[in-house]
Amino acid sequence: MRAILLIGLLIISANSLATVYHWVDENGKVHYSDEPKTNAEAVDLNQNTQNSMTINTPPQANVTPEAATQVSYTVTIISPQEEATIRDNNGDFSVSVSVAPKLPKGAKMILLVDGVATTEPQTSATFQLSGIFRGEHNIVVNVVTQSGKVLASSSPRKVFLHQASVFGPAKKSR
Repeated sequence: MRAILLIGLLIISANSLATVYHWVDENGKVHYSDEPKTNAEAVDLNQNTQNSMTINTPPQANVTPEAATQVSYTVTIISPQEEATIRDNNGDFSVSVSVAPKLPKGAKMILLVDGVATTEPQTSATFQLSGIFRGEHNIVVNVVTQSGKVLASSSPRKVFLHQASVFGPAKKSR
């Protein structure tokens, strides 16, 4: 059984080494075939038949495509002001931002209060916060892609939230 298989493979491989002919017709078109034609010449395939190709391109500036297409975004928190004191017993306030240039398609903004995302990503430039506890807070706005990559961030903005005391005003001692 092995001998038959071996003989079959040898016959097939011998046929694959058949002579190749090439010729040019009356229109100048080059043809190749394994059958001899009039004016056909045998092609010697024993030599190295690797093709090599060089492409001459005009010199370009030393700018990579990524650097040329990368846009630098500027994110600025407009309000509240730096070290602003916000007085709200419920801990509600809004944050307004400005982004330049316009956000790319699919990009959104996310607001971080003390490093924690407090709202869902959005395209609106105004964030409504509620339930923020009294004290000092740092707010940052990030522009993110759909995959979560941060394109730009604002500078941190420190704000203070004051709430009325549960105990009422302090009494003066006599």
